Amino acid sequence: YEREFKEEPSYSRILGRIAQHRDERQRLLKAYFEPTEEERLEGLKQPTAAHRAIASLCRRGYIRVIVTTNFDRLLALALSSEGLQPTVISTPDAVKGAPPLVHAALVIVKIHGDYLDTRIRNTTGELEAYPAPLTKLLDRIFDEFGLLVCGWSARWDPALRRALERCKNQRYTTYWTGLDEPDAELKDLLRLRRAPFIQIDGADNFFVDLNEKITALEEHARPHPLSVEAAVATLKRYLPDPAQNIRYRDLLVGEAERVRRESLSSSFAVEDPIDEVSLAARIQAYEAVTEILSSLFAVASFWGEKYHEPLLSEVVEQLAAHESRGFLTATSRHSVASSTSGD
Repeated sequence: YEREFKEEPSYSRILGRIAQHRDERQRLLKAYFEPTEEERLEGLKQPTAAHRAIASLCRRGYIRVIVTTNFDRLLALALSSEGLQPTVISTPDAVKGAPPLVHAALVIVKIHGDYLDTRIRNTTGELEAYPAPLTKLLDRIFDEFGLLVCGWSARWDPALRRALERCKNQRYTTYWTGLDEPDAELKDLLRLRRAPFIQIDGADNFFVDLNEKITALEEHARPHPLSVEAAVATLKRYLPDPAQNIRYRDLLVGEAERVRRESLSSSFAVEDPIDEVSLAARIQAYEAVTEILSSLFAVASFWGEKYHEPLLSEVVEQLAAHESRGFLTATSRHSVASSTSGD
């Protein structure tokens, strides 16, 4: 290439020489995005681990807007598998028809277009400037959202780089990731955005690790279920999936520990005099304390598998055997005595 054309090869230059018109380039590139039947069976040209991790973060609300230079639809496929249907903007007309960002649950902005649209932008000349509606949309996004940049060096796409440079507000942090140390041009942009640079070994590992760490933080911060309905709904999510067995154990053991603590509190002191009226109130109080745990037991017993059963027996045995300050004995219809020892 260098001998023939006396210039360094690049994606834009090569593509511009092979196909001079946009329609030709669109037809040429289409085969690179659509898998053949054989490729489909081999799992090629399918969403990557990074796509799936990003889709998981979108489903849980951590990502609301995605700006991509890619023409493919792999991210849309990954989002669809999570039950998400984003607003996709790839043309100036789509900008005008899209809902305001504040009202959109999830938006993908394909600033170079979609591979099925002949208006995709490939060459250096086409990337020098974006249509006015896309430019205004980028200005809003870069002004109103924090950014996590991955897979873009800032060396190419001059119009995208200028959009970042002209954003004067720094409302939220920009995090920039890359395989290699930033070059001088990127360092200038990092200083302008006051963006920390994170060196990674690939998008797949980075986004999978990020997703797992956020999941771990969610589990750590999750409050105790506030109602029987919430606890039962949580358990029903765990039971069908053997991979959730640890969370199944944590849920039941944690609830049993709460029951144990509360039953040993001063509210259930066995030394206090008890008559028939207070005994009935005491039983109601015990029922209230154990309501969530008993509901969990009912659901696990009915819907659980054989491997769920040992934990149920274990929890019952631990509750029955825990050290108590005493127990209540009803000696007759009219007398209830407190004892601290006995069979």
